[in-house]
Amino acid sequence: MTPSPIRVLVVEDDPVAADAHALYVGRVPGFTTVGVAHSVGDASKFLARAPADLLLLDLYLPDGHGLRLLRSLRSAGHTADVIAVTSARDLAVVREGVSLGVVQYVLKPFTFTTLRERLVRYAEFRAAAGEASGQDEVDRALAALRAPQPAALPKGLSTDTLAAITDTLRAAGPDGIAAGPAGGAVGISRITARRYLEHLVSTGRAARAPQYGQVGRPELRYRWLSGVRRDGARGT
Repeated sequence: MTPSPIRVLVVEDDPVAADAHALYVGRVPGFTTVGVAHSVGDASKFLARAPADLLLLDLYLPDGHGLRLLRSLRSAGHTADVIAVTSARDLAVVREGVSLGVVQYVLKPFTFTTLRERLVRYAEFRAAAGEASGQDEVDRALAALRAPQPAALPKGLSTDTLAAITDTLRAAGPDGIAAGPAGGAVGISRITARRYLEHLVSTGRAARAPQYGQVGRPELRYRWLSGVRRDGARGT
């Protein structure tokens, strides 16, 4: 039986950002946005009439701090998990959030790729059930919430652009894509796109092959290797 989607309430005072976050959630399989709230009061009213499994919670809201909302929810018996989506970098706030059930933090500004990674990891953590056979199994369940340490990129490459090129390459499917169109899709030059694509090849996440046309030199096309996760590990 297909499991029910994880119900997400987006709590964000900026309407444009709130709509974007709701859209992002809807693009991740296994998740659905059940509502959008723009304040502490709106979120409290929503949760009084409808359940949510997970809050995407901005900490700076017009009528109070997000952790104030979280404290009141815990007092009222709400058990929804929380991913804090915020520009707050105060580690004291981070520690308090953890004590109240914040399972992850996503710092603004962020890309869809970043949020998707956090949601997928949260789903893995949530799916763990039954009794652990030992410490290793407990450690693995908790490790699902932690983002992998990114490998250092070659000089001149950025994480966000690499993520955009990766998404473009995966979307191209088995036919792959050449450096020129890939660069055009993300707004960079063909030469720059080729650097990113070659990095993906060198780290085992993509393959390249020449495509021969009727005239001229063959064109290199790149394709994502199925069964490889974004971090380079083998998976689905």
